[in-house]
Amino acid sequence: MHGFLPATREEALERGWRELDFVLITGDAYVDHSSFGAALIARLLVSRGYRVGVIAQPDWRGPGDFRRLGPPRLAFLVTSGNVDSMVNHYTSFRHRRRRDVYSPGGVTGRRPDRAVIVYANCARWAYPKVPVVIGGLEASLRRFAHYDYWSDTVRRSVLLDSKADLLVYGMGERPILEIAELLARGVPAGQITEVRGTAFSCSAGGRPEEALPLPSFERIRENRRLFAESFLLQYQNTDPFSARRLAEPTADRWVMQNPPAWPLSEAELDELYELPFTRDPHPMHDSEGGVPAVEEIRFSLVSSRGCFGACSFCSLTFHQGRIVQGRSHQSLLREAEALTRRPDFKGYIHDVGGPTANFRRAACSRQERRGACQERQCLYPSPCPNLVVDHSDYLKLLRKLRAVPKVKKVFIRSGIRYDYLIADAEETFFVEMCRHHVSGQLKVAPEHVSPGVLHLMGKPGRSVFDRFADRFADINRQLGKKQYLVPYLITAHPGSRLEDAVELAEYLRDRRMQPEQVQDFYPTPGTLSTCMYYTGLDPRDGKPVYVARGLHEKMLQRALVQYRLPRNGALVREALRRAGRKDLIGSSSRCLVGPEPTR
Repeated sequence: MHGFLPATREEALERGWRELDFVLITGDAYVDHSSFGAALIARLLVSRGYRVGVIAQPDWRGPGDFRRLGPPRLAFLVTSGNVDSMVNHYTSFRHRRRRDVYSPGGVTGRRPDRAVIVYANCARWAYPKVPVVIGGLEASLRRFAHYDYWSDTVRRSVLLDSKADLLVYGMGERPILEIAELLARGVPAGQITEVRGTAFSCSAGGRPEEALPLPSFERIRENRRLFAESFLLQYQNTDPFSARRLAEPTADRWVMQNPPAWPLSEAELDELYELPFTRDPHPMHDSEGGVPAVEEIRFSLVSSRGCFGACSFCSLTFHQGRIVQGRSHQSLLREAEALTRRPDFKGYIHDVGGPTANFRRAACSRQERRGACQERQCLYPSPCPNLVVDHSDYLKLLRKLRAVPKVKKVFIRSGIRYDYLIADAEETFFVEMCRHHVSGQLKVAPEHVSPGVLHLMGKPGRSVFDRFADRFADINRQLGKKQYLVPYLITAHPGSRLEDAVELAEYLRDRRMQPEQVQDFYPTPGTLSTCMYYTGLDPRDGKPVYVARGLHEKMLQRALVQYRLPRNGALVREALRRAGRKDLIGSSSRCLVGPEPTR
């Protein structure tokens, strides 16, 4: 018997499990690795004595695959997988993607659009009396009415469309254990209404009096300013210390959201990530070419979760929260030593990080006691006076990992927050990072340089990035290393006009940067930037925000940022003419593009 959790009845019987307590349905291939949320939740439940089976990428055109493991005793658990199914399927231009790294062989089409809704309804079809609990990123970010970019409409809560009994949002370990205990005690799913980190629906008469009411789905669907006001209330209630219970009416129902779950302690994180994962895809995927996403994470270590960076375009505030939690050095060293015993380990740990690699602890002591500030950011517009800027713990960890026998190199690939790094007066970490932990290129995310766009993004001014980039170059020069920054940039973000894209292109010209990592702004649920995109308003102050909505203007902004590519010549010239910058068309060194080709 292999070490994976059962994916078939035969595998369940090999374990002596004639009946399962939970059947977990996921839109990803079954990969038993802690970087896959489905595996994390399944292993945690098994560690508490529950019997869990996994149905990966079932055929949703009928109930047959959903009956593969029989009816679970307690509930179906449904997730679309690590990535939102719509983001997984479509580019920011709404084109169908050609590859799905979370599916065997990278083949697309193995999961449906809006997978949570489809899977939950199929599970109900297969066994109507079995409770259905939805969770993961897709469910988490759609827990209330939300703007849906792919249909260009406001959709109601996924809880209602999926007909699920409960929705687990955010990091689901605490909620799922509490739900499991209540179900095992015989509490009906419809009566589980007090668990933190969950949402449920109820009749109008069942709304608790203390809940903060949001505008109704019907009203925000018709009024964009009300949508922005509702989003702001949700955004202000994402911290477990200060959040109130929220209530959103929809027709004759209410969607109720309990406050977020409490963060895990260091000991709890250690226990969670040291569960007996095989770190591999299930053998049933071997004949299909394996699962491409595994190659990036098989020899990586998750050292933290949460992010106090709070970028406007990032959903982490809504999903993982702003309070950073870190694992202990001892736990990470044990995992690293286990990696070295694998026959396929070549001596390289690919990453030691999380959402932001150089965030290892809460931003300040206040966060640990009272949570994140509602009206203040930790890093924007400048570092908070209470922010503790200290890389010493991370540096000690990396030094210990470098000393593990059989480890040749330890890299940082999950990206660093450069404004936090440059704010550290002690440069030892910066130097050692360049000396030991950069594999030729370092990912950083300035995103833009225009002050107005950066303000809406919640990112620092260009001078901060310049100081970081210059110091990075100086340190590498002193070390005798040729290493480069890989800047991530976003085009057509709310607030960005053609003039702003020209400003970014000129900056790249002057800094002699040729970015490969350029992302057109992608409006996904659960972010401030998506609210700006849909409403044309900044929900924090109600001021109008320019939005590039047309496909062609988005293409023009992207072409400007990648002006060196020959295929973009015509678009760059058009963009410069529209922006009134024909002075940048020509043969001089200042020009972004040559003159029109003669026929």
